[in-house]
Amino acid sequence: MLAFVYILFALFMRIPSVPHLWGFAPVTAALLYFGARGSRRLMWIPLGLLVAADIVLDRYYSYPLSWDLLLTWAWYAAMLWLGSAALRNDSKIWRIAGAALTGSVSFFLISNFGVWAATAMYPKTLAGLVTCYVAGLPFFRHTVGGDLFFSAVLFGLPVAYAAITRWLNRPHGKIAAA
Repeated sequence: MLAFVYILFALFMRIPSVPHLWGFAPVTAALLYFGARGSRRLMWIPLGLLVAADIVLDRYYSYPLSWDLLLTWAWYAAMLWLGSAALRNDSKIWRIAGAALTGSVSFFLISNFGVWAATAMYPKTLAGLVTCYVAGLPFFRHTVGGDLFFSAVLFGLPVAYAAITRWLNRPHGKIAAA
């Protein structure tokens, strides 16, 4: 259930009127968490919701639908798979951080390549591709920060809740010992 709540939170944060730094979003963390903790049979639901959100947002911003969205959608599926393969049985902090960084770097590489290849913004040369990646660097900083922050929060909240619950339920003081 919590995995679905996190996906809904990620979708909410994509609403244009919700203030946040460009690129500082919980999408990677929510996908990794769903992959790690959600039902494998239901992984199509977050994928479908994010694809639908992309289509709605492209219409909202008057962007044309283009084939490079397929790259983003494949990336969503890859993050669900990464969460399932790398974090389902071992969710230590370094594995979560590594998966989050993998998400950041792969999204930067894939999405900027898609912009270069599918639009007329940059010349279809190696220099044009490099220019596209350089133009994306200011957003990459926010993406890394958001992916690490939200991964820590989303994976950490259930752990913190369990620890607090255990602490509250254990006997305290001399009265409890009697």
